[in-house]
Amino acid sequence: MTQLPQGGPQTQRAPEQAPAPIGLPAQRPSTWAVQSRRLRAAATTEPGRLQIIGAVLALLVLAFGAVTALEISHRSAAADDVVGRSQPLSADAANIYRSLADADTMAAGGFLAGAQEPKAVQDQYRKDIEEAARLLVKASANTDASTSSWQEITTLNELLPVYTGLIERARANNRQGLPLGGAYLRYANQKMTNELLPAAERLYEAETGRLDRDSADARQWPFLSLAAGIVVLGALVWMQRRNYRRTNRVFNHGLLVATAAASVVLLWLAVGHTVARTELRSAMTQGQESLDVLNNARINSLKARANENLTLVARGAVLTADGSADQYETDYTTGMKALKAQLKQAGQLADDRNGSAPVAEAARSVTEWQERHRKARATDDRGDYDGALKQIIGTENSTGQSFQQVDTALRKALAHEQGEFTSAAEDGRGALRGLPTGAAALAVLGAVAAILGVNRRLSEYR
Repeated sequence: MTQLPQGGPQTQRAPEQAPAPIGLPAQRPSTWAVQSRRLRAAATTEPGRLQIIGAVLALLVLAFGAVTALEISHRSAAADDVVGRSQPLSADAANIYRSLADADTMAAGGFLAGAQEPKAVQDQYRKDIEEAARLLVKASANTDASTSSWQEITTLNELLPVYTGLIERARANNRQGLPLGGAYLRYANQKMTNELLPAAERLYEAETGRLDRDSADARQWPFLSLAAGIVVLGALVWMQRRNYRRTNRVFNHGLLVATAAASVVLLWLAVGHTVARTELRSAMTQGQESLDVLNNARINSLKARANENLTLVARGAVLTADGSADQYETDYTTGMKALKAQLKQAGQLADDRNGSAPVAEAARSVTEWQERHRKARATDDRGDYDGALKQIIGTENSTGQSFQQVDTALRKALAHEQGEFTSAAEDGRGALRGLPTGAAALAVLGAVAAILGVNRRLSEYR
């Protein structure tokens, strides 16, 4: 009779697992699997859960600080560019444009004065050309060769010697009383009007566009940092509530310090960026917009003055395309209309008396200029060229005096608006100063405090 194994059928041993094939190592669990099992095992106990929560809180606080430091560093750099690079380059481009227009005006005025060109006019012409050349060198040193601004700077550097050469030929012929001098002057004016000034205008537009982009970058809301701050505060509040419900202890000093640090960073971020955004927007709307309008107004006044002078130089030799009117007189009228419209706009943009008063003075002088110009044209139309010349470039009651009053008032208005822009932009930049470093330092403090607060709870289990 066959004997049953000891223990009966209920105690039969399960078949043993087949041994691993000879020569192949036994499969070992991966490090990730081991760590996952340990983490799950730790999560089943309160001390383990506290360790996990503490690590997560510390990482969240550090991440908040890092994101804030990175985002605000970018905006602070953009604000630095607004104050230290973009706006100065935009102003330099405007000054290049103005210097070229003024040089053309001086050249025409000096030519009208005859063979003995006034020294003051010569000096101003030379000063304008040197200033334009200096600013072009400065602009090229701060401009990337791949940009459109570089192309315009190259164009201006190539054309400026051509223009000055034509002016010198015009002067040489004028000193000898040769009519060819007028032809050279008109050709130089065409070179300035059709090539140099459009290139300078494009340069100004490009640099102003870069200023707009830098300002927009600096004013962009740091949404990621704000969202991270809200998440961190929510997690810290949740942890303190959890701690209270489990221990009936109202305060955990470490968690309170971490919450305070995160709150300070979030408040600093929100208030600092709001102030920076407000000031930078003010710099653009109350400063740069006025500067743009005033720069264009001053350039139009210079071009109108040059056209007024060239009307007498050409003596009707240059007509409009349909042959119905003098080209320079037509351009003068068009420029003066644009000038009056821009002065009206500048007056509306001025936000205080220091800004509005010089604009109003310029507008009054423009009206006087137009009235004197009409009288000079009437005198010239009667055949009294010398009388008209006196009314244009004379020392008393001339259009030249009115033009100087307009130019002086516009210079004063530009200086005021430039100061307004610089002050607001620097205030905006200052509102962000120290925030990246402060956010990083407070984040480290908050992370350490969170860990210490959680460790205080852990010590109760030991």
